[in-house]
Amino acid sequence: MMGFMMAQNFTPPPSVPKTSKTDLTDLTVAEIRDGFRAGDFSAREVAEGFNANVAAAKALNAFIVETPEKALEAADAADKAKAAGETLGQLAGVPIGMKDLFCTNGVQTTAASHMLEGFVPTYESTVSGKLWAAGAGMLGKLNLDQFAMGSSNETSYYGNVISPWRRKDGGNAALAPGGSSGGSSSAISARLCPAATGTDTGGSIRQPAAFTGISGIKPTYGRCSRWGIVAFASSLDQAGPMARTVRDNAILLEVMSGFDPKDSTSLDLAVPQWEANLSSDLKGKKVGIPKEYRPDGLNAEISAMWDRGIAWLKDAGAEVVDVSLPHTKYALPTYYIIAPAEASSNLARYDGVRYGQRDLPDGAGLQDMYAATRAAGFGPEVKRRIMIGTYVLSAGFYDAYYTQAQKVRALIARDFEQAFETCDLLLTPTAPSASFALGEKQADPLAMYLNDVFTVPASLAGLPAMAVPGGLDSAGLPIGLQIIGKALDEQTVLNAALAIEERSGFTARPDKWW
Repeated sequence: MMGFMMAQNFTPPPSVPKTSKTDLTDLTVAEIRDGFRAGDFSAREVAEGFNANVAAAKALNAFIVETPEKALEAADAADKAKAAGETLGQLAGVPIGMKDLFCTNGVQTTAASHMLEGFVPTYESTVSGKLWAAGAGMLGKLNLDQFAMGSSNETSYYGNVISPWRRKDGGNAALAPGGSSGGSSSAISARLCPAATGTDTGGSIRQPAAFTGISGIKPTYGRCSRWGIVAFASSLDQAGPMARTVRDNAILLEVMSGFDPKDSTSLDLAVPQWEANLSSDLKGKKVGIPKEYRPDGLNAEISAMWDRGIAWLKDAGAEVVDVSLPHTKYALPTYYIIAPAEASSNLARYDGVRYGQRDLPDGAGLQDMYAATRAAGFGPEVKRRIMIGTYVLSAGFYDAYYTQAQKVRALIARDFEQAFETCDLLLTPTAPSASFALGEKQADPLAMYLNDVFTVPASLAGLPAMAVPGGLDSAGLPIGLQIIGKALDEQTVLNAALAIEERSGFTARPDKWW
């Protein structure tokens, strides 16, 4: 009877709202967009939730500049527009992170270099402008490898970005989030932002996505304007989105893409409706498996995940065929001639005269100022690449190195064209290993450069390529699969990635320690 009376007098706890503030930061871009429109929560609640996560995650060093006020300003504008019944932008209510390679009007843009410390642009990059116009809010400027040169986010003047992931064997070694878009990958994986921009020159969207268990797509060269993005290698640089799901990448890519008369390499083409046309049914599609991507000594866990990916695409209805890309072995040396050559040309503009860092020793002349400014402003990896690039462009070596590399680049592009005569897309690993400890490969530049061995060929050919999580390795770290598509066929790439996403069931997330 007593038990009965207690039950009668029991007061249930107050009902918990369907989505609390902490839950909001677990939502995807699509869920935030749709939930905001449905009235499940306000844009301001979302912005406040992510602002709080950013403020509490200093240990990751993912942001160079935090802009909580910008996120709240965009959120309030979205809430006001919704209340007034106005048409909402595609990304209304969605706060994002912005890689600090994109110039942002009134907000410091450094390319993670001392050379540009304190530089505040008076203009907006085309891509970031499109995102703000669509209603997105900015949580801050994300850390990266200096001038986007690096594969581990260890070359930033503002310190290393730390991956939120840790090895499950209990080791507390700080891990690399990949590079150069390491701030973006770390922030998304740690739920500091639902999505972010990245740039990809030789794999800088795809490799960090693979290291942190998220997705990211490098579109066809020319899909996204390069105007207002600090240049590394102009014939390779391409902006793209990074997010936790394939759908989110499609949503952002639609907003980011489009013709820009300010960029001479911009493609004057209509932007497809990638999100609306997403389908994981691959019936009638042929998937090519390049034999050159399975070299002797390939990590056994990477190889096994690749086999699982092949099985998933077969399950989605695709036919699998073997293909050959015979010039793959020349891709890395070709890239590390062309990219530094273009970098040495692009970075010549940083001379201490017009903006950014200036070192002027007492009694120094103009040449002394140039030398002192560049010595202080550029980090070791940037200097290494400038020197390599200057060397291969110098008289007597231009034909032997740069001209030869351009010829090999054409052969690599032709390899892809011939492979695509027998298939619609290619499936490969994204990186040769899972994430490694910070400092592990710094002493050996060649070991670091090998991180890009699977991503560089698609960059040299200007093809769309996407990284999607494939699972965890034995240490509990994410490993990723890469889909490479025909030029301008981002839809097939996204669809294949969706098929893998659905079948892998990847929901792993890092345990919070920061």
